[in-house]
Amino acid sequence: MTDNSIVQLKSPTEDALGELLKQGATDLLAQAIRMEVSELLERYAHLTLDDKQAVVRNGYLPGRTIQTGLGDIPVKVPKVRDRTGQGIKFNSQLVPPYLKRTKNLEEFIPWLYLKGISTGDMQPALEALLGKGAAGLSANTVSRLKQSWEQDYDQWRQRDLSNRRFVYIWADGVYCNVRMDDRLCLLVIVGSDDTGRKEVLAVVDGYRESEASWTEVIEQLETQGLQRPPELAIGDGALGFWKAMTKKWPSTKHQRCWVHKTANVLNKVPKAVQPKIKEALHDIWMAETRQAAHKAFYSCVKRFEDKYSGAMSCLVKDKESMLAFYDFPAAHWQHIRTSNPIESVFATVRLRTTRTKNCGSRKTTLSMAWKLMTTAQNKWRRLRGYRLLADVISGVIFKDGERVELDQLQGTA
Repeated sequence: MTDNSIVQLKSPTEDALGELLKQGATDLLAQAIRMEVSELLERYAHLTLDDKQAVVRNGYLPGRTIQTGLGDIPVKVPKVRDRTGQGIKFNSQLVPPYLKRTKNLEEFIPWLYLKGISTGDMQPALEALLGKGAAGLSANTVSRLKQSWEQDYDQWRQRDLSNRRFVYIWADGVYCNVRMDDRLCLLVIVGSDDTGRKEVLAVVDGYRESEASWTEVIEQLETQGLQRPPELAIGDGALGFWKAMTKKWPSTKHQRCWVHKTANVLNKVPKAVQPKIKEALHDIWMAETRQAAHKAFYSCVKRFEDKYSGAMSCLVKDKESMLAFYDFPAAHWQHIRTSNPIESVFATVRLRTTRTKNCGSRKTTLSMAWKLMTTAQNKWRRLRGYRLLADVISGVIFKDGERVELDQLQGTA
């Protein structure tokens, strides 16, 4: 036994301070992600099913870590459940799925570049996020990587597509500023092949979404050997794309994106009435049959055309192309009613919306955007009901999403 009652206290160390900072960063990140998911739930709060909110929290994705200058920070991203079948998902902008590991330079350097970080500022930005392991990434090293990816892009756009068959394609354009006085339009096509796997088919630069620009994109794909046209094309209301499609691939059916159409219609009405019209539009494209969709269409127009004729005219002019999905398998509807598959790609490159002095060349911006897109596609899921693609290719007729048998056709003849 001893009379010494002094207890030695450990002095604060750098490790303890680092742990404290890491915990603070972890809590801050979790709080920010919770705010993101809350905003999404509020955005879709008007959607109900059986008098209950249709879009709700549904647990978490598997936990993972983000490597930063403070070390590995754990993160759990919430999931949401969409009971309407619209395919509504939660993707955090702070911890996007296409940047699962910030130490993956093939994803992170293009992302920083498109955010407006110049080559000279890349090293300190990477050191802050990756720690001392990024100290060797000098401006010259980053420049060599960018040149390598430009060469990879040139090789990719010349790849052979002669043995490939793409059943569905999604097309859209995204704008970004590359110089103080220059604006780049990225024309992007994503395709689903006969096995149900989605991939980026084309990333081409243009000044605008004109018929001539889209024609060049299609002709480039044909030069690479893609001779068989897709069965269905999905896109927004850009007239240039549809005019080019009609001339180059006249047999391809057109499906206008319901997300874009909804946004265009709602932009023409006051905010107070937008939830009601949005619900009416939802009743159209979620109808079980084409006949029920026509009925909901007529009901929506009749209800709102007197007060909001401009909005209803915008809806009616594309009526048939809005309902083309009824001629394809119901299992594919969630994929082909909207351009969501390509919107997830654009989430990685919808950047540089302001003009800055750090903007680079058109070629570098194009290759960086391509690098992010092709990296993102490695995580895409296969089409639901992909085995039905063989029926679509062989010309099987579908009515309201169901296969029409031969005896049914003979009975109606």
